[in-house]
Amino acid sequence: MPPRSPVQPPVCAIVDIGIGNLHSAEKAFLRMAEGQHRVVVTADPEVVARAERVVLPGDGAFPACRRALAAVPGLEEAIRGAVAAGRPLFGICVGMQLLASIGHEFETCAGLDLIPGEVVRIAPSDPRLKVPHMGWNDLVVTGRHPVLEGVKTGDHAYFVHSWQMRVADPAHRLAHVDHGGEITAIVARDTILATQFHPEKSQRTGLRLIAGFLAWRP
Repeated sequence: MPPRSPVQPPVCAIVDIGIGNLHSAEKAFLRMAEGQHRVVVTADPEVVARAERVVLPGDGAFPACRRALAAVPGLEEAIRGAVAAGRPLFGICVGMQLLASIGHEFETCAGLDLIPGEVVRIAPSDPRLKVPHMGWNDLVVTGRHPVLEGVKTGDHAYFVHSWQMRVADPAHRLAHVDHGGEITAIVARDTILATQFHPEKSQRTGLRLIAGFLAWRP
């Protein structure tokens, strides 16, 4: 009898749309996977479609990321299929914004409409505050979620963005930060969780979120 093939750990697919350097994200997810998941960076729709969980990062402008995603045949459908099948999805930065219904950066552009809302420019009430909103800021956690275990109000996260997501349903916003007004930091709906900040750059806070996502069994 031939030897049995070793059982492979489930795949966590980090979607590569060709915009931004995903090395830091890959490294952070690999660190927290601890061999319990195979972390792969991929633009292959078949890999994404089979993955146990999916990560959708994004950098730069909303329209460019939206077009880059649409340019890979079958990739958007694979992401939607994973969500429809109840598999966890983690959106990061512009990857979170892409989950909205519509974005207004440079041009009006339809999002994936997985978390109803719109992406609008940050407009601080204090003119001394700069945009982009860049650097460390303290989270204000207002909602509960299994992935947020160990993450609390006052924890630091690293941001770099000029646009933010406004959810249509306040229940979908789990955390915000203050930058001359409330700025959405974490959103969630069903098997989707997303952060405006970069967890891979947010040290302990970000690593806790990544570990929570990898352990989440919705």
